Amino acid sequence: MSRRKHLRHDDHDNHERWLVSYADFITLLFAFFVVMYAISSVNEGKYRVLSDSLVTAFKQPPTSTKVIQLGNQTVMGAPPKAVALPAPPVPNQATAEQARKMQEMASKVKSSLDTLIDQGKVKVTQSKRGIAVEISDSILFDTGRAELQAPSIDALTKLALLVKDTDNLIQIEGHTDNAPINSPQFPSNWELSGARAASVVRVFAAAGVAPQRMVAIGYGEYRPMDSNDSPESRARNRRVTLNILADNKDEVAVLPVDDSAKPAGQ
Repeated sequence: MSRRKHLRHDDHDNHERWLVSYADFITLLFAFFVVMYAISSVNEGKYRVLSDSLVTAFKQPPTSTKVIQLGNQTVMGAPPKAVALPAPPVPNQATAEQARKMQEMASKVKSSLDTLIDQGKVKVTQSKRGIAVEISDSILFDTGRAELQAPSIDALTKLALLVKDTDNLIQIEGHTDNAPINSPQFPSNWELSGARAASVVRVFAAAGVAPQRMVAIGYGEYRPMDSNDSPESRARNRRVTLNILADNKDEVAVLPVDDSAKPAGQ
């Protein structure tokens, strides 16, 4: 009886034997990683790059928490940097001297033509480009002709003597109204305006102004000062303009077209 009990006890199954196999597997796996670690090597260059990047990132100052509004979104960002405005240009001595000379010349021109200015026949203006003297054709030419009237030659000669001893270039422009002309001498207003400008150039040359300083330009009817819808406005468009250029020593500059100055409908 006791023997049967003993035999039954020895035949009892052991359900925890899998732990032995599992422990052996973990031991082998640990040994494998130890061997792999032992034979591996660290890339020192990449390690240093990573290390330097981290150090640089942590050394940078923190960005501002100032709120920047972009449309309907609000973002955080650094404050805008101040932009230094350029200093205003300082005119040099030569420029200041040139401006002083042009101012004196403009005063002399106005004084010599004061009577015609008071009558509204002459207009003198000054700008950075120089001095512009606009003369109505009614005191210079007869209708449809390019020969100067005798009284106007004296006024032009007086003006030429004021600029004779300077080195400023002189641009003389002829302008007409839009009334067509078709004669053997002047087939169009181009020829008439150019001939009138050339007549003034000849007076200046006769007074002693160097011819190489002057140019005659005919604009015809294409640069009006006023509309051509009345006799008065057409009379204002018939003119000769003398431009005493301020600082064009190398070439005679032609004034570009200013569309804003044209009358409506031109």
